[in-house]
Amino acid sequence: MPPRLTTVILFVNMEESVGFMHGTLGLELKYQSPYWSEFVAGGITLALHPASEKNPAGKVEIGLGVEDLQSFYSKMSAKGVVFTQSPTKEGGSLLGRLVTPDGTEISLSEPPSR
Repeated sequence: MPPRLTTVILFVNMEESVGFMHGTLGLELKYQSPYWSEFVAGGITLALHPASEKNPAGKVEIGLGVEDLQSFYSKMSAKGVVFTQSPTKEGGSLLGRLVTPDGTEISLSEPPSR
């Protein structure tokens, strides 16, 4: 099964943006913390992450879901795909990051049940 778009990540001023997304736009808040907040946005998760020097406010990143991240990582590495993060457990999820030929980073995750 090919990767599927699961998440759109916005780098933001967290407190102000959570208030806007939930209070003003009316998106359903699924999870909130100072470092990561999620909203239900149709079949895709809209995630907010604090802006930083590396990821300034307004930057957008996509997240792709794969069934088996370790297998995907091995297959794509063999094809020459560059990863900035190999599969790593973070907060109960297995996450990774790859870079497209134009330098765009894409977050990768697998279903939490694995």
